[in-house]
Amino acid sequence: MIAMTGKHGDPDEPSHEHPESAGETRHSVRVHDGTEWHVLTCRTGANLRVLLLRNDLSPYVRLTESVNCGGRGLCATCGVRLEGDTPDPEHWHDRAAARFGYPRLSCQITVDRDLTVRLLPDKRVWGKRA
Repeated sequence: MIAMTGKHGDPDEPSHEHPESAGETRHSVRVHDGTEWHVLTCRTGANLRVLLLRNDLSPYVRLTESVNCGGRGLCATCGVRLEGDTPDPEHWHDRAAARFGYPRLSCQITVDRDLTVRLLPDKRVWGKRA
C-alpha cells in the first residue's frame, strides 16, 4: 500500500495557495515504515531527517525519540537504509556507515534526487550491519 503524506504549510511541501516556481526541482521520497509505504515530496536540498519528522515518520526508536543530538550527526540514532541511487556520504560517520554496511544517518542526507528509504523499526538504538 502506498500512502500519500505531507502536511499543508510545510516548507518542503507544495503549497495549495501559491503555484510552484517554474525552476523549482521536486523529488519523490518513498519511505517504508516497516509496515507500509509512504510517498513524500520535497524540494532539492531538503534534509531527510527533517522531512521524515515533519511527516510523522520518525527515524528514531522509542528510547532515542527524545534523547538524540538534534540532527548534528553525533549520536548516530537516526539511521535509515537507502536503496538504489543514493547521495554520496559527506559526513565522516555517514561515509563509514556506507562503507561498512551500517545504516546511513538521515540527518546527514540532503535530498537531491528521488529516494527510496527504509526506516528501521526493529533497531534498539543503532542499526545493524547489512
